[in-house]
Amino acid sequence: MASAANAPQGRAPHIPTASRPRRPLVSALGGFPLAAALRGAVALALPLLAGVWTGRMTPAVIAAIGALWGVSQDGSDPYRTRARRLGWMGLASALGLLAGELALRTGQTAAVTVCLTVCALVGGAISLRERTASVAGMHLLLGATVGGGIPVPGPWWQAPFALLTGVGLVLVLSATPWLWRRHHVERAAVRAVYRAASEALAAAGTATAEDARRQLTDALDVAHHMMGRYLTSGHARRRDAEADRLLGAFHVAARLGEAVTTLLWEGRPLPATVVDIPLLIARGLLPDGEEPAVPSPPDGKDTAVGSLPDGRPAAAAVLPAVEPGSPGLRALAELRAATHVERMDDAALSLPARPRQSRSARLRYAALLAACVLAAQLCALLLDAPRGYWLPMTVAFVYQPDFGPVFGRALHRCIGTVVGVAAIGTVYLLTESTYAFIGLVAVFGALMAVGVRHHYAVATTGLTAIVFVLVDLLGDHRALYGPRILDTALASALVLVAHFALWPRSTAGRADALTEAALAAARRYQDLAQSAAPAQRQALRRAAYHQLAEARRAATNARREPVRPGHRLPDWERTVTEAEQLCDTVTARSLSLGSRPTNHALTT
Repeated sequence: MASAANAPQGRAPHIPTASRPRRPLVSALGGFPLAAALRGAVALALPLLAGVWTGRMTPAVIAAIGALWGVSQDGSDPYRTRARRLGWMGLASALGLLAGELALRTGQTAAVTVCLTVCALVGGAISLRERTASVAGMHLLLGATVGGGIPVPGPWWQAPFALLTGVGLVLVLSATPWLWRRHHVERAAVRAVYRAASEALAAAGTATAEDARRQLTDALDVAHHMMGRYLTSGHARRRDAEADRLLGAFHVAARLGEAVTTLLWEGRPLPATVVDIPLLIARGLLPDGEEPAVPSPPDGKDTAVGSLPDGRPAAAAVLPAVEPGSPGLRALAELRAATHVERMDDAALSLPARPRQSRSARLRYAALLAACVLAAQLCALLLDAPRGYWLPMTVAFVYQPDFGPVFGRALHRCIGTVVGVAAIGTVYLLTESTYAFIGLVAVFGALMAVGVRHHYAVATTGLTAIVFVLVDLLGDHRALYGPRILDTALASALVLVAHFALWPRSTAGRADALTEAALAAARRYQDLAQSAAPAQRQALRRAAYHQLAEARRAATNARREPVRPGHRLPDWERTVTEAEQLCDTVTARSLSLGSRPTNHALTT
């Protein structure tokens, strides 16, 4: 790494496009989601207990299915986002369940087959638009598979209402904490940026500096996503004091990212007093608890910024160590000592939208999904498979290319099914108590809530075991262990054959598109950073680093898919890495030119 004093003047180097394989960065798992695990256990056990106590087991099981799907979509994002996703998912799954139920009540197998195919077409057509639409499209098809495969006695509206009740229970459990900790999720995300900044400073001058900078970018991207709705011009008038303070802390975090990136680019190890500065800034801006930050005194002296462990002001500890050629240290010290940081233009700071899939891609996916569902349904009919809905249901779960690599989802689905079947088979040998089975559902519901955040195979293990118990509570006591494994393998094979024979470049095309968008953002930052105002420069920088991180994730997903013999994938990772390095250089040079004293000439 070069010194900031040697940052080049004039135009930054051109972004190269050379190619050489590079191992993708794998992020570590986050902390254990205890609250989500508890919600999963309660949401799945409560309807079943109510069914046992009231003697109405069938609607209770349908409600538990709704809760099961709700747990699969209960994320860690802002409460409003969760509510919107769960709401649309509940409506779509209830609509699909109603369509499948009405088709099943005709007594015609062809009606069920047509219903599943149409729901697959509709669900696939809307799935590749954005995340909420994808969730709704998948659960429209899942609802149709359950409605067309499980006969539900009673009026036509009972099953959809029970399903909505289960989804609503998860929604209540997930969103109720909003009442007493409204901004908890956003606050945690912003504080994580300051922790990542401190860890990145600790890595300065070491071999892990590049990975530390990427982890800081990931933390900023998460916080940016969490704060996204506050960055819209229409929300400015509706912000409360806490939201405004969080937004201010996020603006400071974005400026902090620029200083930290420059220090990592300079490549010198830093003392502990410097490493601790991001945490001290966070302590001043976002103190623990609900008490406000200490205001500045009337005489203008800064007492709100805190101090180092030895009692000295943090800025004073840094400034003596600042060398004329260290703009990173100077910027960090100034940011620490400032009582006010200029706010950026919220609208300009809004993250750019991801490139949307073309209409032809959406139509191709819808057609392939419908073809796979039709083939799975025909296989179920030809094989006379018990509970044949498992085949099209597996297709619906596996064939979601916007949720990750299709090959990985198919493989993990098979592994999770085998493990889930083995687990539930072992338990059935030990007990036949209904309450024990409900307790087992609670345990696997918690496991599934953890799995949807960390690993798809873990989530599938929980889902498989839960579905076995639910089917048993409906009165079907057949041992379906072998058929469930075979059905999962067959459905996964259908998806893989159709996907890789007819759409082999789907993930590679997305990686190409995101890489091109990222390079365009990096060039825009390169061309405009020197002449832009500080706030606009930050917006350009955030957009560039965010899109480069998106491109890297898309490249990682594309690498996980099989490639046809004789075909080589482009080296997106190297292109992204070199663009990141160029952005680091532009960041250091911009900060050097913007923060150097007027009597100091930047050497070349």
